Amino acid sequence: MEIVDRLEDLGAWAGVTLIPTMGALHEGHASLIRAAVSSGDRALVTVFVNPTQFGAGEDFGRYPRTLVGDLELAASSGASAVFLPSIEMVYPEGVSAAADQALSIALPPSATEPQLEEAWRPTHFGGVVQVVARLFDLCKPSRAFFGEKDYQQLRVITELVAMNPRRWPALKIIPCPTVRESDGLAMSSRNRFLNSQQRSSALGLSRALSAAGELAARSADCAQLEACMRAVLDSHGLEIQYAVVRHEGSLLATDCRAGVGRALIAATLGSVRLIDNARVSFARESG
Repeated sequence: MEIVDRLEDLGAWAGVTLIPTMGALHEGHASLIRAAVSSGDRALVTVFVNPTQFGAGEDFGRYPRTLVGDLELAASSGASAVFLPSIEMVYPEGVSAAADQALSIALPPSATEPQLEEAWRPTHFGGVVQVVARLFDLCKPSRAFFGEKDYQQLRVITELVAMNPRRWPALKIIPCPTVRESDGLAMSSRNRFLNSQQRSSALGLSRALSAAGELAARSADCAQLEACMRAVLDSHGLEIQYAVVRHEGSLLATDCRAGVGRALIAATLGSVRLIDNARVSFARESG
């Protein structure tokens, strides 16, 4: 596996599959790498903790940096190369100027209209769009793999590429299923911050999603599904930011009467913020 840390060496990797990450890699990231490799392509993994997507008071400073382990996992999962850009490579104008620019970036509708992540982290998607666009420009991939765990982010990036056909004319965004621990907890780099009691409480997210999915098969009322999720989350001691059922594409409100939707949750345990989501299939109305 090659380590790429100079811009002039990226040309050899144009057209491969990109897996953008902020490091602290786990089995969820490994599944993305393996999916890329199994499709017959070379996988280029990026490791870059992006400062412009963290708001004031968020955990940029303590976000886990585990480069040695990241390189081992990437290699064992079949990555062909890991790109380790410096701040200066990604933001040659400097972080302060880049952060200011991120505030004025034109964002896809899925980053501004659903009032989910953006309601709690107003500057987040500006930074995400900024860094992902920069990595696409630098690496010039043919495909990029993203996990469904950050579902709204996946929608934002998918729309971003669709909005810029001339900038990235052949780029395809490939979604991959959320990877979970054996007890259902969605894998996340932030799970390592949970103590044993919080780790047990965190299961409330996946259990709330499961309960909503079971209820959706019998009920067509979104309010009931959301109340069900909130009850499960409350019973696990989670501080709820949102627990909603939305249209799977737009992430806007849906009538929950037929087809499929997406249940999405954000909640906190102490200083640890967790998100999760799952597809729900609604009961069809009779008659």
